[in-house]
Amino acid sequence: MKKIILLSFLALLVSGCQTLKKVDQSLYQVAESVSERDRVTGQRTLSMANRQTQIKQGNAYIEQLLAKEKKEKRPINAGVNKKQYLRLVKIFDRIHQVSHLKHERWQPLLIKRDSFNAFTTGGTYIVVHSKLMEILKDDSELAAVLGHEIAHTVANHVFERQTHAQISALAGSNSARRSGYQAAFTHESEREADKIGILYSALAGYDPMAASRIWQRKFTKEGNARALFHHDHPVNAERYQETLTAGKAVSKYYRKGQINPNAAQLLDSNVLWRKNEQEVAAGEGGGLSALLNTALGAYVQHQGAKYEERRQLQQSQFVKAVEGALKLESSRKVGQHQLETRWRYQAKGPVLKNLVMGLYIKRNNKLERYVDHVKGSVKPGQVFVAQFSFPKDLKVDDLKQYKGAYYLDDVQAAQ
Repeated sequence: MKKIILLSFLALLVSGCQTLKKVDQSLYQVAESVSERDRVTGQRTLSMANRQTQIKQGNAYIEQLLAKEKKEKRPINAGVNKKQYLRLVKIFDRIHQVSHLKHERWQPLLIKRDSFNAFTTGGTYIVVHSKLMEILKDDSELAAVLGHEIAHTVANHVFERQTHAQISALAGSNSARRSGYQAAFTHESEREADKIGILYSALAGYDPMAASRIWQRKFTKEGNARALFHHDHPVNAERYQETLTAGKAVSKYYRKGQINPNAAQLLDSNVLWRKNEQEVAAGEGGGLSALLNTALGAYVQHQGAKYEERRQLQQSQFVKAVEGALKLESSRKVGQHQLETRWRYQAKGPVLKNLVMGLYIKRNNKLERYVDHVKGSVKPGQVFVAQFSFPKDLKVDDLKQYKGAYYLDDVQAAQ
């Protein structure tokens, strides 16, 4: 309360004194040079680049990519696949039409790549890999990915991260130097982009539950790989749950195949956020307010990233501790493409749940991962079975010729 009274008093002084008005106007210019109002929430966030600069720098990277594609004679857009390119343009146009940047002229690009990926660089291009188009045959699932990528630019994640890193370096922040912190900062941006993108999908007439289906499939097939590295994206199981929750929340706005007639209003006020439209004018306390809001927003982001870094570290340590307590007792072939392994949990630790065992091999210079989701709980001293299934071109008898190892993909302590 004392802080609120003090700020109110300062605001009154600023509004009543010409000298302080000029000071406040100068403070506002400072705030404008290091921040912008978030297009989604209306809150001040760090950014040293205005939108024109963002477009120029972001597009320069993509134009270099296009020049390289041309030089190396790789096809783009319809040259990759005409049917898929037309599909991409159709879905993109509907998602873009309900986005916060619908007034900008954007261009979707299809490039030939054998990977599940799409990205933006903060400008007005969205790049999609051909393999992703082939895998996502459901238009609503592709819409979820496109909405997610547009959301990264809408929320200015590229330049926000750059500015945060620069200011953290100048301030001598030890946290910002850690790879775990950097991964956690990006992790939180990915969570935000998921929510924004799912709202876009619903407003554009695409099934908002589609995103959760993508991550449910990936979790079933690939697990989480949580124990292997710091992750800058939510792990598949968490991403499935969070996108499922967001999809259910915005389902009321979904009109199958149709753009919601209230899309513009719903961008500012919906079940996921309410945009703050109010900001005090420069010279009337707006400069001080803008700086305080910028500092507060940066502090909240910083603390959020630190919390996520600690959470990831704690979970990783737990997974590795459990992994060290697992003993392989036997393995046997139960089919040409199926391998059964039996493990004993030797520790006196907690009862385990959601245990996912993994096996990776290196084949054709590529790392392949296979997982099995162990059903039920596992008690200390208990033996459990993990069974791995392989594709038709990989037999159990062939495993010996590939370098590989078992690992604990993920696990939780049962309450």
